[in-house]
Formats: sequence, C-alpha cells, structure tokens
Amino acid sequence: MNVGLFIPCYVDQFYPGVAIATLQLLEKYGCKVGYPAGQTCCGQPMANSGYEHLADSCNTLFVKNFAEFDYIVCPSGSCTLHIKEHLHDNASPAEAKSIRSRIYELSEFMTDILKVESISSRFPYKVGLHQSCHGQRGLYISQMSELVAEPFSKPGKLLQMVEGLELVSLGRSDECCGFGGTFCVAEEAVSVKMGKDRVDDHLKNKVDVITGADMSCLMHMEGILKRQKSNVRVMHIAEILTQW
Repeated sequence: MNVGLFIPCYVDQFYPGVAIATLQLLEKYGCKVGYPAGQTCCGQPMANSGYEHLADSCNTLFVKNFAEFDYIVCPSGSCTLHIKEHLHDNASPAEAKSIRSRIYELSEFMTDILKVESISSRFPYKVGLHQSCHGQRGLYISQMSELVAEPFSKPGKLLQMVEGLELVSLGRSDECCGFGGTFCVAEEAVSVKMGKDRVDDHLKNKVDVITGADMSCLMHMEGILKRQKSNVRVMHIAEILTQW
C-alpha cells in the first residue's frame, strides 16, 4: 500500500513530532510511505477567508505532489476535509477528483482502511478526547451528540486499545474549542472564552492529557493551559498511539 504523507504547514513548523509519530504508525502497520518534499500549505486559510481563488497554485501543487499515491493520509481532520471538499485543478480535473476520494485523516485511515484491531501501546494516564468540528461534522469520524443514533468515535476506538489509558467521559463531548482557524483571529474574545470552557470540562474531569485528531485545536487549548499554568498536557493521538 503506497501512502502519501500530507503534513499541514503548522504541524511541520510547530509540532514536527506529530508528523514523525504519524509516519511511525503508518510504517508499523505495513504502509510504504512517501513524503513529497515540495508540499506546502493546502490553501485552507485563504479559502476560509473568502479568497479561495488565490489558492489555485496550492491546488495545482497538491495534485502534482500526491496524484500517484494509492492513499493520502494527514494527521489533521481540518486540512483533510479542505482537500476532500475543495481541491480542484483546471489542468488536471480527473486527478483532483480522484485525490478527493483517496485522502484520509489518520484515525479514520487506521480504522476504515487498515482495519486496526489492536495496538501495542502503553500510556497509563487519564485522557480527555477533544472531538474537533471538522473531523466530527465534516469527516464523520465520530457521532454528533444531537443525533438520536448509536454513538461512535474512531479516535476513541483506537485510544481504548492502548494499555493503561483511561479515557474519561466529558460533560460536553463534542463542544467546539473556539479555534476555527481565522475565527480565532477575527473573533479572538469569543474564541478564547470557548477555549476556556472546553479546557474547563477536561480539568473538571481531572485529565492528565488532552488529545485529539487536530493539532490546531490542541494548540489553541495548549495556549490557554499554559496561561493558566496548568500541568495538563496536549498530545496528538498519533503521539499517544506510538508510546510503545
């Protein structure tokens, strides 16, 4: 299985350990992983700000970098969803359409494609799982609480396989953290209040670590935790799953 590793620019710049952990996981489960060194931002910030037409070169480059892979895997639900819903390239429309059907967020790739049923990982801590909005409501990697339907969580399923890990139940399991990309810049006061509320839910449940499938959400909460001088850490799910 030939997998292209798509690493969001903010992960590359601020959390390279998440990229390394993602690579280790994919290789552990038998994937042949390639990393196109010329990859750049997927163009989501421009699209979210109403300037998607300025992201044409990002789209063209993405198609050029990832067209030949069987699958594309990304440790970010947000960036994955952007590619899945918005990637287009007038010069190569068929290739862009094909990529949109072959890109996966890491936890959904592990559960849906690799069919992982056991993980040789140990992490003896209380963990709170943050269900990011793009992952939950866009990629459907977990059930939305307002629906009268059987609950599920693909990241949660993987975490429950980890030896010693206690996955706590939160008061509001799918509440937004307030990051929202450019939203936290344009509406910083609202964003911070939402982030504090989300962090408080985890703190009330006495977690040691907050995890999730989107490092952008975790970065937002990490800033709040640091300003509160909290000892609670944030870790991407890939970093926990590689604690062997």
